[in-house]
Amino acid sequence: MDVLARVERRIRSEALIEPGGEITCLVSGGADSTCLLLALRELGYRTHAVHVNYGLRGDESEADAEHCAVELGATVIRVHPQRATEDELRRLRYDATAGVLRATGHTANDQVETIIYRLASSGRPTGIKSRREDGVVRPLLDIWRDETETFCRERGIEVRTDSSNEHTVRGLIRNEILPLLERLHPAARENILRALDERRVMPPALAELLAEPTASKRVDLGEGVQAVREHDRLWLERSPVALTGEVCWGGWVIASDRPGLRVRGWRPGDRLAGRSKKIQDVFVDAKIPRSDREGWPLVVSGDEVVAVPGLVEAPGVTAVRQTEVGE
Repeated sequence: MDVLARVERRIRSEALIEPGGEITCLVSGGADSTCLLLALRELGYRTHAVHVNYGLRGDESEADAEHCAVELGATVIRVHPQRATEDELRRLRYDATAGVLRATGHTANDQVETIIYRLASSGRPTGIKSRREDGVVRPLLDIWRDETETFCRERGIEVRTDSSNEHTVRGLIRNEILPLLERLHPAARENILRALDERRVMPPALAELLAEPTASKRVDLGEGVQAVREHDRLWLERSPVALTGEVCWGGWVIASDRPGLRVRGWRPGDRLAGRSKKIQDVFVDAKIPRSDREGWPLVVSGDEVVAVPGLVEAPGVTAVRQTEVGE
């Protein structure tokens, strides 16, 4: 899809701007924010342009402000930062335009740079939100910087370049770190963006389980995990574990010197060994909430339940809640 179609898709999918709605674009004169303003105009939104002039670069700042006013029709707001940090300038820019819906020209490149920074600084692959809590939206997060430059060039619009960008954290990532990553792999930028994609492909067996009309069924998902469906409820369960020494399960430490025992989760129809009482009735009598039963361990010999930790004891089997250990 072209730039306009992808911008509109982002706006509609995230409900960033009402159809034909009013939006204030924060413009710097650079390719990204200029593309933002032009694209929203072409898509039929009622746009207003605002340029915040910090006055930190002398004549260059004044030239940027004049360009935005003359070429883009922007209202120029002058502010006086106490500290020239990126956080302070961002705060001033947003505070100066508070009270209306605003859009910024953050692109996919900015998203990648943010992910890299937050991974390095906090170990978390988080990125830029499409919508901030204070009413700032980012319609260009699916657009790359070279695309915004081409977009402006095709429309014959000159853009400005902020010389101070080279000395920021973003400048360091953009000019030094990303080129090295792209030497490792040419698709580094696209692959880094995938860190934000929390979607997972559902295994076919699990999809079948969800669609299965039968009341009870279990599916092995691999790595010792099973998905269990009982009527309209679904939960994950560990596969049975041999009770040799100690086993930790669902907040319990279970131990036994009896051979042939295993620990597993509750299954519909389970009964106590040598008795007719169902384990479900044991839970009911003990007032164990339904939400806790699936994670409750059972000690079994073959298919017979010999012990239910905390509820039904058995010779040679001990069970202690982990919260009680060491107290």
